[in-house]
Amino acid sequence: MGVPAFFRWLSRKYPSVIIECVEQKTVDDQGNVVYENLNDPNPNRVEFDNLYLDMNGIIHPCTHPEDKPAPKNEDEMMIAIFECIDRLINIVRPRKVLYMAIDGVAPRAKMNQQRSRRFRASKESAEKTAEVARIREELAAKGAILPPEKEKGSHFDSNCITPGTPFMDRLSKCLQYYIHDRMNNNPGWKNLKVILSDANVPGEGEHKIMDYIRKQRVQPDYDPNTHHVLCGADADLIMLGLATHETHFTIIREEFLPNKDRPCDICQQMGHEMKSCTGLQSERALATQTPPMPGKEPQFIFVRLNVLKEYLQRELDMPNLPFPYDFERVLDDWVFMCFFVGNDFLPHLPSLEIRENAIDRLVTLYKKCVYKTRGYLTDSGSVILERVEMIMTDLGFAEDEIFRQRKVSEDRFKERNKRMRLQKERQQRPNFKQYNNSQFAPTPLGRGIQPQAVVNPRQEAAHFRMLGQSDGNVREDADGAGNTSSNDPSPRGIKRKAEEPLAVTVNEEEEKETPDEVRLWEDGFKDRYYESKFDVMPQNIKFRQTVAWEYVRGLCWVLRYYYQGCASWEWYFPYHYAPFASDLKHLENVNTHFDRGTPFKPLQQLMGVFPAASRNHVPSAFAELMIDPRSPIIDFYPIDFRIDLNGKKFAWQGVALLPFVDEKRLFKATDPKVPLLTEEERLRNENGDAKLFVLSGSGGYRTLAGFYEGDDVDYEREVATTVDYVQGFIVPTKENVPREGMLPSPIPGLPAVTENQVLTVRFQDPKFADDFQFPARKLINAKDQPKVLGANEGPVIGFGQRTDRAGLGGAGHRMLNNRLGLGHGGGRDGGYSNNYGNDDGHRRNNNSFQGRGGYGGNNRFNGREAQYNS
Repeated sequence: MGVPAFFRWLSRKYPSVIIECVEQKTVDDQGNVVYENLNDPNPNRVEFDNLYLDMNGIIHPCTHPEDKPAPKNEDEMMIAIFECIDRLINIVRPRKVLYMAIDGVAPRAKMNQQRSRRFRASKESAEKTAEVARIREELAAKGAILPPEKEKGSHFDSNCITPGTPFMDRLSKCLQYYIHDRMNNNPGWKNLKVILSDANVPGEGEHKIMDYIRKQRVQPDYDPNTHHVLCGADADLIMLGLATHETHFTIIREEFLPNKDRPCDICQQMGHEMKSCTGLQSERALATQTPPMPGKEPQFIFVRLNVLKEYLQRELDMPNLPFPYDFERVLDDWVFMCFFVGNDFLPHLPSLEIRENAIDRLVTLYKKCVYKTRGYLTDSGSVILERVEMIMTDLGFAEDEIFRQRKVSEDRFKERNKRMRLQKERQQRPNFKQYNNSQFAPTPLGRGIQPQAVVNPRQEAAHFRMLGQSDGNVREDADGAGNTSSNDPSPRGIKRKAEEPLAVTVNEEEEKETPDEVRLWEDGFKDRYYESKFDVMPQNIKFRQTVAWEYVRGLCWVLRYYYQGCASWEWYFPYHYAPFASDLKHLENVNTHFDRGTPFKPLQQLMGVFPAASRNHVPSAFAELMIDPRSPIIDFYPIDFRIDLNGKKFAWQGVALLPFVDEKRLFKATDPKVPLLTEEERLRNENGDAKLFVLSGSGGYRTLAGFYEGDDVDYEREVATTVDYVQGFIVPTKENVPREGMLPSPIPGLPAVTENQVLTVRFQDPKFADDFQFPARKLINAKDQPKVLGANEGPVIGFGQRTDRAGLGGAGHRMLNNRLGLGHGGGRDGGYSNNYGNDDGHRRNNNSFQGRGGYGGNNRFNGREAQYNS
């Protein structure tokens, strides 16, 4: 979800939510990673049932990583994706279901953000290429040594990770090969039911996963204590996990490491940015240049939603309510309030910034207003608007002060940065007066002047080095002499004069700032905001109301999307900016009904989100519409567009002012081109079903194999079936590999799958009426996990109970006894047992657990966790 800094805020405010994963693996003599037997107990001291992979969070870092050399071709990308999945399977070790979901065609509301991202990425890539060429030309003119330029066409266009492209079609085939290979050859996959929902299945990956969970948990034989693990890096996974109301739900993701070092795009060396590059040091460096070493392998972490619920239960406690307190309903309200701070479908309110503790502000307002609302804000995905209006009214009263305080904080931040730059400049500025008063000072020749011989040059050079290593350069004394000889009794560091300016001398380019036309911190900001951002006159109050009502309608759509599924494939917020909280009035007039509609076809979405620069991923029949001046939709593909910083500092934080796509015009222009598509392109343009893979000998295999008996297989037959713990509709597929058959490898160098034992069918979720309401509540017989924050013997570090105890070695006991005046004994002789719990007195090792605790295997916890002991 588009909430910048949300995860960082969450991890700092609720530290015990996050723990590191325990991973068991070894590396053989050839450097190959060898994983432990997946059938062994999970080293995290908990058994997980279902693992869900939001594949786009795996595909992007594997195809264009930031901290290591990129793969050379698509084959290496596919292998990197296989290795990442293997690693996740080794950590989680699911026992029932593995669900792999790739983003398919998104709802229209999400396509606007996808369009902005892809156009922005294309523009930034073109600008970066031009900047690299300019800097290389300047360095070459100065005689700098440069490595050869990259080959033309070697750049990987990440925009191809979009439904309908040849890359995504190949990825689906490679993943099917991977699943067949692992299920046939890896015993740890023997009992797994594997579901692959590729890019031809409509819906975002994480929401396809949520639809599956939502529809499984209302089945009569569903186990309410199923332990779910969802892998992905988006912040909205936390909201989605909470929205399920499952008691056993965990998120696994890569550890967030900000400000990673990246190699320079000019010389490929670390330690400096491209704009500061001076080229390589010598010809030898060019000859021996090697690619930058990859960074440390990223560590995976668990985000424990059960612990987050404990934190929120304490924070959202509200005594003496005029109605019964229900924490599950309060939790839904907290998820809803987070949408105001930002999401993938709506811009955030101007007065709410996550870095300014906007969520804490909303929680405070909520806890005050709930006594007036006399009820909760939401109910199973529906918004009670009159209660939301009360909170927005109170927030509107505080907007003026919020904007003024933001201005004060920004000014302080800028002044602090100026001071820091001044200090850095002083430290780096060479002191020529010291140099001129030394033996190394330049001496004029001729005119009868005899140069003085240099006495003891090594000592003088060492003196200069000592000055450079001191804390800051030597300050000039009061008379400006700056003499640093040993005869000068004055101290090295002289306090600066009172009249010395604090302003920093910076380049004019650094001082330039985009003028802020709105000036939210001054009176009249509303009129200026709507005139600048929406181009409407201040007198047009009706327009403000229209924007506000459409924004609230969008909030209703988002909440329903998270709790009930996609309410409408066609709705979207038709503005680039959000209204003010104080404009959210008369919400009883907001229309909350949505027409469901149908999703786009994959190629239609490509035409709606791609810039013309990425047209090579689009069929040629469609691509010409992006560049032909006579095209009826040529205005959808501007070569250049404005990015409004909207009060932000960096371009990536700004608003890309792109024209919204008129879908009727788009369909009218593309439909006549469909007959020109090749057979392969037609298949890529179809919305399809997920695939279910079952291994011979597992439950349900015989039932599914019956669909393929005989010569006349009906490939359109839908049958409602239960395969062990998976319920849904099964349809035979022509992509099924016969038993004992062979599946060739789509990647050169990898072996074919022979003697196949895996059966493949199309899979559809259970079907429900359009008006069916999935209950947002904890299921009966669902058991809560052990408390962490209120544990009697300290916080539970992992899912399992703590069975280990801390102990000191002999040296530690001697030091402690000596400090306490108890003698010098150690271990048993000193009165302290060093037994870790074994009856034979042998020391018990626990070296398989590392990091910040894993799951129950490490007794170290910091002070922030310890404060919750009861």
